[in-house]
Amino acid sequence: MPLSPASGIGRFYAKSAKIIRFVRLGCTNRPFYHIVVMERRKNQHQPVIEQVGSYDPLPNDSNERLVALNTERIRHWLGKGAHLSTPAAELLGIAGLLPIHPRTYMSAWRNRRAAAEAEASAEKAESNS
Repeated sequence: MPLSPASGIGRFYAKSAKIIRFVRLGCTNRPFYHIVVMERRKNQHQPVIEQVGSYDPLPNDSNERLVALNTERIRHWLGKGAHLSTPAAELLGIAGLLPIHPRTYMSAWRNRRAAAEAEASAEKAESNS
């Protein structure tokens, strides 16, 4: 029985390299991503093997970014030797499935430094007034 396009076609070459990565969907200025397993050489708009999650990067009314992961299937594909794209590795690290990606630490460090500099400049401007 064939799978629906959202689930993927389910057909692939057994020996080809696989990758877990994002496929961008949604509208202009309103991205939405499916986390999929596909053959590494194919571009993001070709049929996927399996969809293993979704990610909505824009905060909702409760200031939450929604992520849905099928951790069992992600572990299955990683066990079969699938590679990870950097954004997918970052997201899985934040979710606790993998170790935290070094780029996540660097982003947090830069954000903290920028916030401290903004606070210092605000205090300086306030004291001068």
